[in-house]
Amino acid sequence: MALILNTGGLGYIGSHTCISLMKNGFDVLVIDSLVNSSRNNFERIKYLLNEIKVPYSGKLFFEEGDLRDTTWLDNIFKKQISINNPIDSVIHFASLKSVEESVSNPLKYWDANINSTLSLLSIMDKFNCNKIVFSSSATVYKARDDKKLDENTFQEPINPYGNTKMTIEKILKDLYLSDASKWKMINLRYFNPVGAHDSGILGEEPKSNPTNLFPILEKVVLGELEELSIFGNDWPTKDGTCVRDYIHIVDLSDAHFAALKFLENKPSQYISLNIGTGNGLSVLEIIENYSKLNNISIPYKFVERRKGDAASVVADNSLALKLLEWRPVKTIEDICLDSFRYTTKKLLI
Repeated sequence: MALILNTGGLGYIGSHTCISLMKNGFDVLVIDSLVNSSRNNFERIKYLLNEIKVPYSGKLFFEEGDLRDTTWLDNIFKKQISINNPIDSVIHFASLKSVEESVSNPLKYWDANINSTLSLLSIMDKFNCNKIVFSSSATVYKARDDKKLDENTFQEPINPYGNTKMTIEKILKDLYLSDASKWKMINLRYFNPVGAHDSGILGEEPKSNPTNLFPILEKVVLGELEELSIFGNDWPTKDGTCVRDYIHIVDLSDAHFAALKFLENKPSQYISLNIGTGNGLSVLEIIENYSKLNNISIPYKFVERRKGDAASVVADNSLALKLLEWRPVKTIEDICLDSFRYTTKKLLI
């Protein structure tokens, strides 16, 4: 079966996507620097593949390293050719991803995210590996509080992290236009990935201080925070708190398999697709659902609005639903229950 290179494949989204790809018959080569992830995730992936009886021996591989090391990356592509198992396609997750850190240290983000991508694309080009699914983000858009965001929404990131995602999309498009008969490229613009594998074995483990709702909520569950801070209760939304489009991590990972399948069956292609549910939930609605479903109390307080927030960020996912053999099937109940299961298992370790 075709070998997929999964960069950043031991991170939150990359590790779940490994399972989705393996379940659907692909071989997977994971590359990860372990800056944002843990080697333990590789063992968890293998454990879960065993549980669902998906063979991985001789099909799943891991190489630790930095994509910016072009000599090392070149040797990986050469090695795979030498053993008659060349890299067929790439899913590019590897990046630094803390919005807050990107604001305080933009040079670090431009170096890591842009230079690693340039290195990857140069080696792909050298070895005629011309299919890539890029892990992009809804942060590329200028938020519109009154409407869902479609793929033609004006792009105006408000932080360096978002700027790097938008820039990589531009690099990809320039490369595509340099030889439009050769490249197959999809930018998947994620909205808010949340939840965990329903086994409770695999989930999100941010190494930096989290700024997204669910990792902070989970810190309250673990007793690491006394209460959840809600940034503003006077937004122009149904209950005054911010509304976001939360997509279960398993639905998101399955979208990558669907994207690869789409590229396989098409001629040269450059396209961007929103990956979200198309439904928005407020912070208070999340707290209410999480508390009720898991029979716990989440203490919270309202604080001042946070710079850079928007009232509502919800996907228009109609293009993805039309083009891909994919649709999100997990509910907010699944999200809350799976998140809590993964979080509370940590208390038992």
